[in-house]
Amino acid sequence: MLINFFDLSRMTSEERVKMYRRGQVELGDLITKVAPLVEQVRRRGDDAIRELTKKFDGVDMNPLQFRVNPREILQALEELSADLRGAMEISIRNIRKFHEHQIESPAWEMEISPGIIAGERVHPIPSVGIYVPRGKGSFPSMMMMAGVPAKVAGVERIVAVTPPDRDGKADTATLAAAQLIGIKEIYAIGGVQAIAALAYGTSTIPRVEKIVGPGSAYVLAAKQIVSAEVDTGLPAGPSEAIILADESTDPLTAVTDLLIEAEHGPDSSAYLVTPVPSIARIALDLIPSRVSQLPEGRKSFCQAVFRSSGGVVLASDMDDAVDFINNFAPEHLQILTKNPCETLEKIKYAGEALLGPFTPSTLANYSIGPNAILPTSGFARTSSGLSVRDFTRRMSFAKVSEEGFRSLAPKTLILANYEGFAAHASALTYRLNGG
Repeated sequence: MLINFFDLSRMTSEERVKMYRRGQVELGDLITKVAPLVEQVRRRGDDAIRELTKKFDGVDMNPLQFRVNPREILQALEELSADLRGAMEISIRNIRKFHEHQIESPAWEMEISPGIIAGERVHPIPSVGIYVPRGKGSFPSMMMMAGVPAKVAGVERIVAVTPPDRDGKADTATLAAAQLIGIKEIYAIGGVQAIAALAYGTSTIPRVEKIVGPGSAYVLAAKQIVSAEVDTGLPAGPSEAIILADESTDPLTAVTDLLIEAEHGPDSSAYLVTPVPSIARIALDLIPSRVSQLPEGRKSFCQAVFRSSGGVVLASDMDDAVDFINNFAPEHLQILTKNPCETLEKIKYAGEALLGPFTPSTLANYSIGPNAILPTSGFARTSSGLSVRDFTRRMSFAKVSEEGFRSLAPKTLILANYEGFAAHASALTYRLNGG
């Protein structure tokens, strides 16, 4: 099994930058391929969705079949095993509890100076589309991670889209999760056509104001194309993770956890970063045996990752390892150092940081509570994980008394005149002159 090994001390700055960029260059090529498909949906609506669904998902669906019948959603929950339902209910409870803590006051105000009051009011956005992927598995967790904060935020219309199977049916567990959350409007369509439908609307699928949720590189490309039409939220593309290890780390724990994000798909990224040569060597020896124990599909995904966008990275020291992480800005970071909280102080950019050997991404992806829909492709440098704040908007307001106006207007008039805005200035002088 081929496994990438990188010695940072021997890499040029250009080689490091190439690792940081992931597949961003390829995304540009995908946008060129995806744009005509998006345009088909924009122009031809449901007919284009039907054709693209038949082409890419292998099922011919009448547009009247796009929306999942409410009875199917309820039946999906009834068909769920007691164990799975119980696990999902615990996850939903924890996710809801975490996100309820993010709820902002519906309004606040303050006195800026005598006679000048300003503040903000917080409102939920009117509608949101949740994309739940399915291509490499069943992901009810993504329905929970996107649907729960949208519900907590008070979004009035929550729409979910998810690819159909060969019978034109949405995933049972995903539907069950929606029922537990209280999401009723679900369409069994996926891929580029689903993103375009949410952005532009069709005869059967009314458009939404925002689209959230992870997806393939094709879905990410489609989001970029429609971003001028609809808010596409944080850039959540293929999974990626970094495991940070030092001399105290159990190598088998590190390697076991390294596979968590790698098994998502061949386009994932998964790196073990350590300044300890012996940990790097042991990891390289252990990875093949751990991968070989996975089911065939997941095994092939991991094999692809470790020969392309994953592997073992040897840093010259811990500062070098931290510098690599901050430049990579991973979606998931697991810190397996002796003092993970101390190490965390040095981390500036990561979608999430999981501390210690008992906090694997498995727990974070499902059940701890913080959101697992996180910025990818280096956008953790400027974006945050999905939260209640992504489903609300803030409107500022202000009120100025006559006393406040006469105090502030003369100074403001200087600025308006300096920038050459005559109408701005006139509005002030009219009032100052008693008009």
